[in-house]
Amino acid sequence: MFTLAQLAAQLGAELRGQPDLVITGLATLQEAKASELSFLANAQYRKYLAQSQAGAVLLTEADAATFTGNALVLANPYLAYAQISHLFDPKPKQPVGVHPTAVVDPSACVDASACVGPYVVIEADAVIGPRVTLSAHCVVGARSVIGADGWLAPRVVLYHDVRIGERVMIQSGAVVGGEGFGFANDKGVWIKIAQIGGVTIGDDVEIGANTTVDRGALADTRLDNGVKLDNLVQIAHNVHIGEHSAMAGCSGISGSTKVGKHCTIAGGAGLVGHIEVCDNTFITGMTMVTRSITEPGAYSSGTAMQSAGDWKKSAARFRQLDDMAKRLQQLEKQLAAVTAASSGPSKA
Repeated sequence: MFTLAQLAAQLGAELRGQPDLVITGLATLQEAKASELSFLANAQYRKYLAQSQAGAVLLTEADAATFTGNALVLANPYLAYAQISHLFDPKPKQPVGVHPTAVVDPSACVDASACVGPYVVIEADAVIGPRVTLSAHCVVGARSVIGADGWLAPRVVLYHDVRIGERVMIQSGAVVGGEGFGFANDKGVWIKIAQIGGVTIGDDVEIGANTTVDRGALADTRLDNGVKLDNLVQIAHNVHIGEHSAMAGCSGISGSTKVGKHCTIAGGAGLVGHIEVCDNTFITGMTMVTRSITEPGAYSSGTAMQSAGDWKKSAARFRQLDDMAKRLQQLEKQLAAVTAASSGPSKA
């Protein structure tokens, strides 16, 4: 629990209202109670502000001008909500130390401040840094390294030679360092290629549940500082994702593709292999990227949603496009011939 005055100081916000009001949690404008803090960050929710029962609201100066309740006024209420949410996070904390059911290789180095949960396996020469949390049933492969303040949810698997920076969070079911999809074809038979690279992950990276980051075939697969991956994301071998880029659920990147800094890849999008995407690129949902992107901006492919009847009509027309293009070329040639004839020299 915190007073409004304490929260205002934490955020550097202007306090309007009761400084000694005790805040016990966070909630939406529609559901907040008198002891809870809410926020307004999207104009479509402004209609709920006047009737909200929230004890206080995070607001911009413009929205606070007509609000009569308690408010913390700042430039970016959503950012403030993100920052303050950690004060009310009910996530359980594991006790420091190694659980008696954990299996730790004698050659592994586990910092005394780390939390190693039930049935965790730490293989040979692995290094677990200060204040790292390994939840139940995690596996840390041989020679892998986890930097300070990392947090792995239950059932995360790190294969061998995975190097992780500081403050990295990995959700349940994620697999980092699995073997990439590499095969050579010998007269119709697929011959496996050993994946002898590793995975290098920077600081402040987050990896969602059931996401996979494959190890490199030769060089490492790389996620640079601040990269955020949603649930069910596929990162193939030798991919390199630049700093502070983010990928939403069910998106995927094929092997040896490089994504720049500050890119956003929306849900369901796919990138083919061996291309490059420049910095500050936004790829909309369900887009299929088939060639390199060299200019920053937003990119889309596919068709927008229609009613089923309209989509069937459009699909039928798609099948006719090639024939229509050929007919159009013929008409253009005929038109050009008629124009040439009509503009020729006149006869006496």
